[in-house]
Amino acid sequence: MDCWIVSALSWFIPVYLLIHLLCFLFADADFTLLWASLAGHKPERKLKGLVVWITGASSGIGEELAYQLAKCGSRLILSARREDELHRVKRHCLETSDLKDDDVLVLPLDLLERTSHEERTKTVIRYFGHIDILINNGGRSQRSLFLETSVDVCQGLMELNFLGTVSLTKQVLPHMTQRGRGSIVTVSSLVGLAGAPLATGYCATKHALQGFFNALRPELTDYPKILISMVCPGPVQSQIISNVFTEELNKPVASVGSQEHKMPTSRCVHLMLVGIANGVKEMWIAQQPFLLFYYAWQYAPTFAWFITDLLGRKRVQNFKAGVVRT
Repeated sequence: MDCWIVSALSWFIPVYLLIHLLCFLFADADFTLLWASLAGHKPERKLKGLVVWITGASSGIGEELAYQLAKCGSRLILSARREDELHRVKRHCLETSDLKDDDVLVLPLDLLERTSHEERTKTVIRYFGHIDILINNGGRSQRSLFLETSVDVCQGLMELNFLGTVSLTKQVLPHMTQRGRGSIVTVSSLVGLAGAPLATGYCATKHALQGFFNALRPELTDYPKILISMVCPGPVQSQIISNVFTEELNKPVASVGSQEHKMPTSRCVHLMLVGIANGVKEMWIAQQPFLLFYYAWQYAPTFAWFITDLLGRKRVQNFKAGVVRT
């Protein structure tokens, strides 16, 4: 009998590991998130009727979040600086879902104007009565070498990406603790876990968000129905690159470049909603080989540094030659 068990295990374990290896080679998210997408709650059922506030909703990931959440039947607050673009997104939400006009609130918001965040939050609560989910998606990226970059750019990135997000969270979270439930979902990045050349200030803001929300989560253990979730996408097709910070605050990026190598926005957002629906605390979303970097930085940092140095040197050289992919 013992020999039979040993024989079975000797066959099962290699097959099991081989299956996992093959799955990983074609994976575009961490195993927890992929398992949730296969066997967990479906977003269209779990998120139906919930009130969701999206920042950065006028383009990119935020815009796609609005469209997919609308199809799920979620009631939406769309926030960004460009009110005309928000109304465009709202019209598309209404055209492609069963939502009514009153189910989507356009609420212009500037993350830099922190004194306005309290009133904006009160406006949402007066309109819908409560907030179920806040998705902190607003922010800007960066493409510049630190040696050539003004410190004002680093300050601008931190004010917007980090302090703006923290400020809005500060206003929404007491409402959720009072209700005893809710979700704070923050879009971080691959570079919130690792580092990347040409984005020193941007990386700093995403590391700051990771540290802040990872510290906040255990402070809320008395509120087990409040989810603090971090989303860490790799390269995703988005308009964010057209509005990046460069060496100076008001200097536009010279070239946007091709985005064909990046993950489709629709796939990234679908996985995000799966994670939200299933209470996933941290989501790694990226195509290969970027997903491999997540795991390398987590489990083999020495190897990760070696690869990062090789690829980083090439990326900097290409940037200086004006041929870097964004």
